[in-house]
Amino acid sequence: MAYQPLPPDVLRAGFPTLFALRDKSGCLLVPKGTMMDADQLEQLAARDLYVDDQDGEALRRAIAGKVHELVRNDELLGRIAQARPDSLELAAPSAAGRRRLDDAPTDWSNLQVRLAALLRDAAQPDFAGRLMQLQKTMFDQINSDADDALLLLVHGATQEYRDYSASHALLVAVVAELASRHVPGITPAQRQSLRCAALTMNVAMTALQNQLAQQSSPLSAPQRAEVDSHPARAVAALRAAGVDDALWLEAVLHHHDAPGGPLAGMEPAQRLARLIRRADVFAARMSPRRGRQALSATAAAKAAYLDEQGKPDEAGSAIIKAVGLYPPGSLVKLADGETAVVLRRGRRANAPTVACIVNPAGAVLASPALRQTHMPAHAVTGGVAPHEVKVRLNLQRLLQMT
Repeated sequence: MAYQPLPPDVLRAGFPTLFALRDKSGCLLVPKGTMMDADQLEQLAARDLYVDDQDGEALRRAIAGKVHELVRNDELLGRIAQARPDSLELAAPSAAGRRRLDDAPTDWSNLQVRLAALLRDAAQPDFAGRLMQLQKTMFDQINSDADDALLLLVHGATQEYRDYSASHALLVAVVAELASRHVPGITPAQRQSLRCAALTMNVAMTALQNQLAQQSSPLSAPQRAEVDSHPARAVAALRAAGVDDALWLEAVLHHHDAPGGPLAGMEPAQRLARLIRRADVFAARMSPRRGRQALSATAAAKAAYLDEQGKPDEAGSAIIKAVGLYPPGSLVKLADGETAVVLRRGRRANAPTVACIVNPAGAVLASPALRQTHMPAHAVTGGVAPHEVKVRLNLQRLLQMT
């Protein structure tokens, strides 16, 4: 596919991006529909931006239409020379096709962009306040539709390893939040601390984490030292940013070494840290790296469920209860040989709502088709690793199916 330069002054703070923004090679920088503030736009304006040919043609038509309108209204030449399409004019050719600003893909994409900007530097102004607002927005979006959240985040985690730190933290926070609802004794205030800790657990190694996701060689000695010390350094950075929530800080400090065992017998901070640790494992197993392929949801669930000694883990069990054996966004094989994508969790962990995308012969379906997995012919027989299926999913269509 060919790409065309995008004038940066087309972008508007406070409006969703009208196109997917890419670099010269076509690598995705910002998904379509992402809402950005003035600081984020300033960072983007410092680099060359591109859109694909189809979007570039739509941009030219929109600008031409805007110029025609200004000429018709006898506007000054200076305004005509600077004409740029209004955001809603470019969003779609008709009201029926206009992208809703409150749809799930846009909401979660915006949240990930905001989180990525925050995690780059804990010393930025009002870091703690902005993080608190972000986790509140995340909490509201989970409650709006947890299945949509999982579908978008799990699918995203299996497809892309660029900007890994933010996408991983967001998925871990969502999984940990949902799992905490299956653990007696965790209060709403403690769940807020859990969400904040999950989002910021790697704030001291954001750049390194993004680098390692694209690195195929083993860790160097300096990299290993940075990884080993990042929990303590994260706590120091959070304290310096004004965070004084003891549970939040303690959970971050122990998110890699919280021991297993019955959750009821743990101190609150250890309980939160243990949930984050198992959610971290679960999310990491489903995410590809340059040097390693992602595992199927089944393998990821098993990794979360079994502790460091290979025994059932209570925190891992809470995760499976929360997201199912086959979480939305993951791929599964059906008894009749079809391959399907999971859309929603079912009443039983092994019977989710799915849409078939590949028939038994290996041909991609023109349109996904719903399947009832409680029926023997369409029963789920196991998970499928993302790299085994080369299908580009239309997430908007899948969400509409549910």
